[in-house]
Amino acid sequence: MITAAQLRAARALLGIDQRTLAEMAGVSLPTIQRMEASKGNVRGVVDTLTKIIEALDAAGIELIGNEQPSQGRGRGVRLKEPA
Repeated sequence: MITAAQLRAARALLGIDQRTLAEMAGVSLPTIQRMEASKGNVRGVVDTLTKIIEALDAAGIELIGNEQPSQGRGRGVRLKEPA
C-alpha cells in the first residue's frame, strides 16, 4: 500500500508536480489529485496504483512500508511512530 503522504513526499523528492507524475505513470491528473487528497492509504484501481508505483520506482523512488527496512542507500522519508 501507498499512503497519500508517501505519494506527496515522493513527488517532492523528485521535484515534480502532479501533472508530471500523471504523465510519467500514464494516468489522469484528477486521479493523482484524488489520491493525494485521500486520508491514509491511497485507494484506487490496482492497475492504476501499479502504474504510479512503477513510475516512481523507475524515477528512483523507493517506497518504504511500515516496519520495512530500506533496500538501498541514500536519502529517504519515513514517519516516526507517535510517542
